[in-house]
Amino acid sequence: MTKTEEAPAAPGALRSWLMKGVREEHPAHLAPHPSPQQTEKTHHWWQVMCLTGVDYFSTLGYQPGIAALAAGAISPIATVVLVALTLLGALPVYRRVARESPNGEGSLAMLERLMSFWKGKIFVLVLLGFAATDFIITMTLSAADATAHLVENPHLEPLLAGHQVAVTLFLLALLGAVFLRGFKEAIGVAVILVVIYLALNVVVVVTVAFEHVIAQPFLWTEWKRALIEQHGNPWVVVGIALLVFPKLALGLSGFETGVAVMPHINGHPEDTPAHPLGRIRGAKRLLTTAAVIMSIFLITSSVVTTLLIPPTEFEPGGAANGRALAYQAHEYLGSTFGSVYDASTIAILWFAGASAMAGMLNLIPRYLPRYGMAPQWARAVRPLVLILTLGAFIITIIFHADVDAQGGAYATGVLVLITSAAVAVTLAARKARQRGLTVAFGVVSLIFIYTTGANILERPDGVKIATVFIAAILIVSLASRFARAFELRVTDVAFDKTAQLFIRDTARRTIRFIANEPDSRDRAEYSDKLRQVSRDNDLADPNDVIFIEITVTDPSEFASYLDVTGEAQHGRYRVLTLSSSTVPNALAALLLAVRDRTDRTPHIYFEWTEGNPAANLIRFLFFGVGEVAPVTREVIRRAEPDRERRPHVHVG
Repeated sequence: MTKTEEAPAAPGALRSWLMKGVREEHPAHLAPHPSPQQTEKTHHWWQVMCLTGVDYFSTLGYQPGIAALAAGAISPIATVVLVALTLLGALPVYRRVARESPNGEGSLAMLERLMSFWKGKIFVLVLLGFAATDFIITMTLSAADATAHLVENPHLEPLLAGHQVAVTLFLLALLGAVFLRGFKEAIGVAVILVVIYLALNVVVVVTVAFEHVIAQPFLWTEWKRALIEQHGNPWVVVGIALLVFPKLALGLSGFETGVAVMPHINGHPEDTPAHPLGRIRGAKRLLTTAAVIMSIFLITSSVVTTLLIPPTEFEPGGAANGRALAYQAHEYLGSTFGSVYDASTIAILWFAGASAMAGMLNLIPRYLPRYGMAPQWARAVRPLVLILTLGAFIITIIFHADVDAQGGAYATGVLVLITSAAVAVTLAARKARQRGLTVAFGVVSLIFIYTTGANILERPDGVKIATVFIAAILIVSLASRFARAFELRVTDVAFDKTAQLFIRDTARRTIRFIANEPDSRDRAEYSDKLRQVSRDNDLADPNDVIFIEITVTDPSEFASYLDVTGEAQHGRYRVLTLSSSTVPNALAALLLAVRDRTDRTPHIYFEWTEGNPAANLIRFLFFGVGEVAPVTREVIRRAEPDRERRPHVHVG
């Protein structure tokens, strides 16, 4: 076989590789299932914790330096405030999110349930925009920070200086390559990096820095004197700490990714899709363990870096700027250990984007395909990895791999998501009539609202960047929804016994349906409709027909399940009733299902819809009704390529 003859096979092989793990839906009359299929192996909760922890724990690489630069001598107190908010605020909030939304949808699903129709969809898309801001900026910022550590290494600076963008792009491509292999490989890498990094930090913080602090008690005295000289009143110190701590709330994105990757946690054999209690317990252990570990490290690292490192070294250009613990590793343990610590920090910062990538790979397939706002390939991991990696490339190039330039957008995305989660659990507790929890979660919500507002006022560029993400998601999602408007959009069609009897009876002759918009449903309505359709279409036996009546539920939903019920109205009119998000697509699915069930081609009869065709098309796109007859025919045409097998559509 020649090379020319072999070429056509390549696209098929590429498509198979990209779509690996996604169940194909061959029957033409059924739309793809709206929920993503679980194809990846699940893991122990502590392994999944490491995947989210590469983001959460990696903030130790720069958090102590940021705290010292923002708060000075007050840094340990501001860090205690942050830890208190983490353990008493964020942790209880996300433990409740894990219980209320155990399938990886996160707090977005809780808020989605509170809103119906298009306003709910648009609200979720806006939050997804902030999630994209958080997660993608996590990828680009962490990779850029890893690059900064590489460039600052005295051995590599001559080679890498001036090539920050290229190095960052390489690290992002390497991260994407890991996820193209699969979640199993990503979790394996995360476990190794987290174990090594935390072990090294134990050495630096506990066994070394604390030894020097304990051996030099005058450091505590000098620190207390500095607090009194600078601020005078202890209450002023606390007040400043409360004002400063929003700048430190960067690593809290680990909570959102922690609930987003819940489907990868091992459950209990008795778990059910509706009540995966084993998975929920694992997620709560994940969140609690990560929060406790990080809280211990945050407080201890803040204390030792504030006491042992001169304030001038935290300033831009200083040796401890953005790398306080690395500075101490070199200072107290020598260049060899310091280089090992640098390598570990660079590795975990590079892979910190893995938790963000995992979060997006779980969130996107659970919302956009279900809304009809993404192509079918969005259910697959590998195409999404390529798209997200490309997006990270673009952000890196726009910001020139500058860590500081991306900090505002990162903090804004993190805090908006946490605030939305706090509000969601507050409303959930209120709905459950849990008065004490409602008040407690309400207080937490107010604190996060303040934190988010303070961050936005100080760094408004974060909102600007998030707005770009939101606008892009809205435009692409709505365009995709309109492009897919003529798909079948039905997951299954089920008939009750009466409906089956009606269809089986008419299948002996010619199957004829009349589309009827239900109104009063009295005898006159059916007789008038039958007379009108018979006159318009010259039916030989107008009594041998079945009426179809569809009740539109939520027109913003994309896919739906059709439960067809048969009724005998007024002793003589046979009626099939069903509910759907859209009339034309449901009619098309019903006709094709009847054809497949009876092996007979059915006929359906319509009246022309009054009004402007353009306005009716808009009504169909947004409200599921409008120009029903031509749209039904178009849906059938696209679903059934064989013209001879298409149900017949008559309009009078």
